[in-house]
Amino acid sequence: MSNATLDTPPNKKFDVVPKNYLIPFIITTCCFSLWGFANDFTNPLVKVFEQVFIISTGQASWLQFAFYTGYFCMAIPAAFFIRRYSYKAAIILGLTLYGCGALITIPASIAANFWIFCLASYVITYGLAFLETSCNPYILAMGPQETATQRLNLAQAFNPIGSLTGMAVATFILAPGLQVGEFRAELGENNPEYTQYLVTDAAALPTGASIDGEEVTLADGNIVPLYKDGVPTFADELPGVLDGAVPHALKGMRSGDPEKFQAIQSADLGFVRKPYMVIAAVVFFFLFLFAVTKLPLFKREEKDAPFLTVTAHLLKKAHFREGVLAQGFYVGAQIMCWTFIIHYGMEQVGLDLATAQKWNIAAMIIFLCSRFICTFLLRYVSPGKLLFIFAAGGLACTVGAIYLPGTTGLTCLVAVSGCMSLMFPTIYGIALRDLKEEEAKLGSAYLIMAIVGGAVLTKLQGGLITDYGVRASFWLPAACFVLIAIFAFRTFAIHEKKFDHNH
Repeated sequence: MSNATLDTPPNKKFDVVPKNYLIPFIITTCCFSLWGFANDFTNPLVKVFEQVFIISTGQASWLQFAFYTGYFCMAIPAAFFIRRYSYKAAIILGLTLYGCGALITIPASIAANFWIFCLASYVITYGLAFLETSCNPYILAMGPQETATQRLNLAQAFNPIGSLTGMAVATFILAPGLQVGEFRAELGENNPEYTQYLVTDAAALPTGASIDGEEVTLADGNIVPLYKDGVPTFADELPGVLDGAVPHALKGMRSGDPEKFQAIQSADLGFVRKPYMVIAAVVFFFLFLFAVTKLPLFKREEKDAPFLTVTAHLLKKAHFREGVLAQGFYVGAQIMCWTFIIHYGMEQVGLDLATAQKWNIAAMIIFLCSRFICTFLLRYVSPGKLLFIFAAGGLACTVGAIYLPGTTGLTCLVAVSGCMSLMFPTIYGIALRDLKEEEAKLGSAYLIMAIVGGAVLTKLQGGLITDYGVRASFWLPAACFVLIAIFAFRTFAIHEKKFDHNH
């Protein structure tokens, strides 16, 4: 098995994907698109559930927390499973868990329970943890070590195809069909049928409501503000005014006309469920395909060393330790930028959900194109130097999103995706450089565990948005890019020299 994953441009020409591994490479690469779909269909749901369940951004971020915590919990068990059985067996189990998690959205939507949706996401990422822990090193093994980083970048380039599909489904199918989106649009037009749910007269409170200063406690216990100056003319206000009023109006509907609210909620959750049913069918198809296809096993004669022994060896390698940390910060930055670009577009530019999601699609297209370009550039520029350049670019674009107004700031946020394109596979390759096979298997699991950064940091940013606003919250991904740049600098200044010396 090939285990080195990072190399300077070789003097001898090697095939990126040898012909005898072409079919296994193609089939395995399909899995990269499958987990890309799950990631980027989940991101827009934070905003959807925020409105459908009338919860804060911080509360809705629990969905992302559940999703990315699944990676942390299952990566090491996945590594043990691979050590005991094979990459193929791990992929099959991963697809099974993925499909079963998607099916959990059926009871979640019927019960109208946000936490069951979180459970579904958690189980889905159990499957994704198996897929990523197995597919990444499996791809590295399919050929010479001299082209391992290029091979992984090539496979990872198909991940955004799944991501784009997930975004497209969310944008062109899900968002336009949501009744809560229609509610927002009609409220923005000051339609009396919808503005009636905002409390504007302290002397004519809704039935069962009470008032304390400028806060009104509705009959169901929810608190909404008193619009003492009347309903704002939303077309003349800043975008954030409408987004702030939507949950207040929905709470008013839920308290005053619960049957109407439940009908809207039930319809929207049923609509959210449909894409999960389709992806479950697709996942089970690939499960069947892997089950009946003969794939290389890369079995070795010698027995794997004990878990703690291998872990101790890994932790002695500075480039691996730093790579795991860098990967956690990268995944956090990626998920923060892609999840909250929707909030940025709606609150800072005044876009509706579907239009804001189109900007997210533009970001993913840039990400996809940039990844293919980076796969080419890695032939001529060392991974450490290229990573440093792109981390610096990501920092600059994020700062632009913080300080520049309106559409200009949103454009900067979209441009961040071009800078993030090479980061995951390149950090992955650097961290697994010069590892033995048994170390690479376990090292891969630790790198997948690092995806928990997407859970922790996204939850933190959701809280920052609730307390300080969407612009200020982007200092968190900016800090992540600084730390990635430090890792990249140490890679080309220290680690790559050691790699070259060893060879």
